[in-house]
Amino acid sequence: MPRVKSNVASHRRKKKVLKAASGYRGGRSKLFCTAREAVDRALRYSYIHRKQKKRDFRSLWIQRINARARQFGLSYSRFMAGLNKAGIEINRKVLADMAVNDPEGFESLVKAAQGK
Repeated sequence: MPRVKSNVASHRRKKKVLKAASGYRGGRSKLFCTAREAVDRALRYSYIHRKQKKRDFRSLWIQRINARARQFGLSYSRFMAGLNKAGIEINRKVLADMAVNDPEGFESLVKAAQGK
């Protein structure tokens, strides 16, 4: 059986990891073992935080809706319950945008929610 040299493959593997670690501080960008650990950790956190970003934005939208609804004397939960009873289906992203950029439109929604 012939001897297999894995020079090219191992160099490519190392080069890929070190390229991904470029910009890290100290040995994390220069030494293969520490760079591999840092890159693995970074990829793990980036996967987790892609999921968390969705949660963070939803909570931000809820805070904005709550702040604007309270100016009209409604809590967030009562406002959302009123919208549901009024049959108005609008998502929180659009509601938060209206709360910031379209106060008149948001006020009409508040009045509709208060009516129910």
